[in-house]
Amino acid sequence: MTFPGSLDDVDAQRAARLGGHEAVPLWHGDHDLRGVDAVVLPGGFSYGDYLRCGAISRFSPVMAEVIDAAGRGLPVLGICNGFQVLCESHLLPGALIRNDHRRFVCRDQRLRIENTGTPWTRSYTQGEEITVVLKNGEGSYVADEATLDRLEGEGRVVARYLDGNPNGSLRDIAGISNAAGNVVGLMPHPEHAVEDLCGPGTDGLGFFTSLAATVLA
Repeated sequence: MTFPGSLDDVDAQRAARLGGHEAVPLWHGDHDLRGVDAVVLPGGFSYGDYLRCGAISRFSPVMAEVIDAAGRGLPVLGICNGFQVLCESHLLPGALIRNDHRRFVCRDQRLRIENTGTPWTRSYTQGEEITVVLKNGEGSYVADEATLDRLEGEGRVVARYLDGNPNGSLRDIAGISNAAGNVVGLMPHPEHAVEDLCGPGTDGLGFFTSLAATVLA
């Protein structure tokens, strides 16, 4: 999907193709999802990140369709800015705020996969450690203690930062899911770790091959 200001939409399309899918471009002004089996909300600076990151995108026509379809079980993955859009849309709890050190961070980041029961993580093993790209300025995940306890208790923390917390996210949370498990938000970028030629390797490809197994099941 592409919003004005999206940067990683083409990268996400390429990752989807490498994961065994046909990539269908969607535009923020679309009023239908063109029969897709899943949606990826990409990273970038949608609508210039004016107001709050993802706050304007939440009201784009296509998000009305995404919200409705997600409620009916459509797999949705929000990466970085896409994670912010999902929180603004109330498809996921909590919020993403400025990094605690007030600087943009860009680095290869180790993660531990905590939940392999989502459509986006089934190719991984529980506790598997992977390395993907992280790049954000407002990537600190926050929520109240009751919400954090609920996420932990229900197994909805999808990925957690290793080797130091890069942005101040509470409980080292790098990604979460909704209660049904079909909607996942992830701050790091798996689409930048799908080929050996570029990036830190292919550890991110599992997010896209997982979906292939889900769709074909």
